[in-house]
Amino acid sequence: MKLHSALNDVKRSRGDPRRFPGERRSTSGLFSGLDDRLVHVAPDGSVRDYSYPVSGLVGIEKSRFGVELGNGTHWLEGGQQRYVGDTAVVETVHRIDSEPKSDPVTLVQHDVTVGRLHLTHFELEGTDGTDSPSEPSIHACLGFAPEGRVGRTGQLRHEDVVEIYHDRERDFVAASSPLEVTGQVPPNFEELLDEEPVELPRPDAAGRYEETSLSPIGMLEVTLTGDDPSATIATLLADASDGDRLEALERVRAGVADHPDRETILEVGRTQAQGLLGAGDSSSTVGNGTIDDAVDDLRTLALLRGSNGSRMAGPEFDPFFRYSGGYGYTWFRDDAEIASFLLAADRRADLGLEEWHRRSARFYVETQLEDGTWPHRVWPHNGEIAPGWANGRLEQGSAGVDYQADQTASVATYLATYLRVVDDEDEDVRAALVSALDGLDDTLEDDGLPERVQNAWENMTGRFTHTAATYLEAYAAIARAPLADEYRERALEGAREVYEGIDALWVPERECYGLRLDDGDLDDRLDGSTFALAGAHAEYDAVAGLAVDGDRLARLRSHLETTIDGLYRDPDGPIEGLARFEDDPWRVSDQGEPKIWTVTTAWGSHAAAELSALLAAADGDAAAEFDERARDLLALVEPGGQLRRDGEYLPEQLFDDGTADSATPLGWPHALRLATATALAEADASGVDVSADGPTAQD
Repeated sequence: MKLHSALNDVKRSRGDPRRFPGERRSTSGLFSGLDDRLVHVAPDGSVRDYSYPVSGLVGIEKSRFGVELGNGTHWLEGGQQRYVGDTAVVETVHRIDSEPKSDPVTLVQHDVTVGRLHLTHFELEGTDGTDSPSEPSIHACLGFAPEGRVGRTGQLRHEDVVEIYHDRERDFVAASSPLEVTGQVPPNFEELLDEEPVELPRPDAAGRYEETSLSPIGMLEVTLTGDDPSATIATLLADASDGDRLEALERVRAGVADHPDRETILEVGRTQAQGLLGAGDSSSTVGNGTIDDAVDDLRTLALLRGSNGSRMAGPEFDPFFRYSGGYGYTWFRDDAEIASFLLAADRRADLGLEEWHRRSARFYVETQLEDGTWPHRVWPHNGEIAPGWANGRLEQGSAGVDYQADQTASVATYLATYLRVVDDEDEDVRAALVSALDGLDDTLEDDGLPERVQNAWENMTGRFTHTAATYLEAYAAIARAPLADEYRERALEGAREVYEGIDALWVPERECYGLRLDDGDLDDRLDGSTFALAGAHAEYDAVAGLAVDGDRLARLRSHLETTIDGLYRDPDGPIEGLARFEDDPWRVSDQGEPKIWTVTTAWGSHAAAELSALLAAADGDAAAEFDERARDLLALVEPGGQLRRDGEYLPEQLFDDGTADSATPLGWPHALRLATATALAEADASGVDVSADGPTAQD
């Protein structure tokens, strides 16, 4: 999103209680794109790239489509959208008033992304009554921002392809049928300062050839041909290092030549779907039970993933960082938690995700710092350090507070589990895990708690219950991994120390664990991230020679009851679920109360399921109680649940009236949902206790 578009959104959104002006929201519409490009298709059919995190290329900044019939050009507005089956093909159906004729015309749009090539196919239905004197056509206004530039760009108009470029990035447009190209003059300073937004397409350029040749905006007219009038428009993002201009031209030409109709577009989607869930089934069997709609979560997670296996947290909706610190990066906390949940779900439901697991492990090995820790966040497309505020361990002389230690612990847990259950011969992972153990030891204090660091929500410093839980889980996972005895013994001792240290975080008056120790004072607020205690104790209990004692089980039970009940919100609107932490003020606008978060709702469900398994042997009634809590919370984030939105996406947050806000979709709750659903299905099918990484009775 560039300044022109941000200012337009400010003008449209100013005063709206549910919009933060200047953002590029994805709370409506659907995404297409696996590995190298991520393209958003809005309900009006317009497309734009969210591709920079996964490709390093910016691509389409804004667009608009219209269809010319016998009675003029109809600019597309709101359409009906869906994914076609289990694919990532987006279908948008536009109903067009064909006045003065009585019957409406239907324009069906299909969008699919193949690598760095995006295909948009239009097919016109119901045109017999239009009496068009000529063939119908699509008008496409496409604005690019190569390398983030809307100035100092240029256009090359090849015979059948338009190229918009700055330096390294080259963006190409072609069509499967004849096209005409004209230029668009970008808004001037006075127009940017006007109270009203600048709409596309712009008025005629009036012969200002040099300005249109230096503009990133192109206007195309593409003829719809055939008995069922149709055409495909292709855009290709290319880097100068990918090859020369002629090679890119041939790729975009081949894109439209090979996909001229609806069936060839849908075939691309069916081929892609085979990599999402085994053979592309929409459900998977667990024991005698079935996990329905696993593909909804896997599709979403695949959309957010780069070709190296890393995932951005969510589509970047706040590129000017006006209201947040940005989302289009890989956080090692989110990514490793997602990887662990996917590994757990795959082991239970045989989802065919082994290549996903291997890519994750390789990515973590390649991005580990020399001291055994992982940095704040990196660019998904290349693993390089991204701008952040928690890179204290990279800064010489830093005291270490600006470090999110839970991120290192989450990666260590995944690598330990991967080494144990996927590939115990991976020496690179083994070495990384030993180094991670050094990093954990270096940041663990003598009292058994991690040192003062930043928290999971990135808005405080202290000694957090959540951080301690991730350390407990990491040490326990390493103690179970196929490492030399000396490392397993060190991890075992670390697990014991943290297990005992967690007692200092207990709040007797509230019968729960507090949020943090802050300069020796216990912050007793309820915090959804402390749900991590359940999984940490499940992992601890699975280590030979360790066991969660009765007193700790009682405290865990009380803690989860208090935290779930205390964070639960059931406002007058159409939704209910869990807030992030007590008195959370972030992005509430005029609402007054903390917003409902999908990640804490899904996390609460997962924690309740894990505690149910831990309690099963000691207290069957309590186990049944938490099993019920898990299912009630899971229903809110299941496909079709109250907190789902377009495309079965889980947005990060929702206002009480049900309006989605912030990053949409957010990857973390999708993985949590899938892991919880498989755990509960397995419990139904077999009755085997399930830990954080699969059925421990079989390990």
